[in-house]
Amino acid sequence: MSATPDDPEEVARILNAVSRGDRRAANELLPLVYEEMKRLAKIRIANDADPSLQATGLVHEAYLRLVVGKSERAWNDQRHFLAAAANTMRRIMIDRARNRKRLKRGGGAKRETLSLDDLFMDETPAEDLLALDEAIEKLSREHAAAADLVKLRVFAGLSHTEAAESLGLPKRSADRIWAYARAWLFDALNPPDPPESR
Repeated sequence: MSATPDDPEEVARILNAVSRGDRRAANELLPLVYEEMKRLAKIRIANDADPSLQATGLVHEAYLRLVVGKSERAWNDQRHFLAAAANTMRRIMIDRARNRKRLKRGGGAKRETLSLDDLFMDETPAEDLLALDEAIEKLSREHAAAADLVKLRVFAGLSHTEAAESLGLPKRSADRIWAYARAWLFDALNPPDPPESR
């Protein structure tokens, strides 16, 4: 019997088999998650400056990294898998942005003030991905739960409630952590201008 995206138990069974390295299950999984992965990919590349980046290519590269590669992760359900896929797409785009940055010369344009709300993936220009990624890595060393909450909301597209549930956080704790993460990232992404020398 073939699974459908509406059949969560069968999807969970396939994900479990994929995490154990079952190649046949990997072939069964792609049709179940392809459309949602493509939707996520389109959101992520909407403002990317690289015209060679296409949603289909991003989906395939992310899928290969997650499923065919030696992923150590096991996925609880389809939502968990899609969150991992969104995070993998983020890594791919950050790698591409780093490569473009290495090839560029010059620069020095002044960054406008950024807020966390500006950094949701459907509104984020590609050049801000590197700064955001670096800031989240620093945040994870100081407050891992805050960094995880940001990743799930900003990159995986989960609502505040879904992200909190995924992390096993009570709503009040998630609210407090989210407020902390917003303030911390705002400060990290908007350092004060150096004093002008006279």
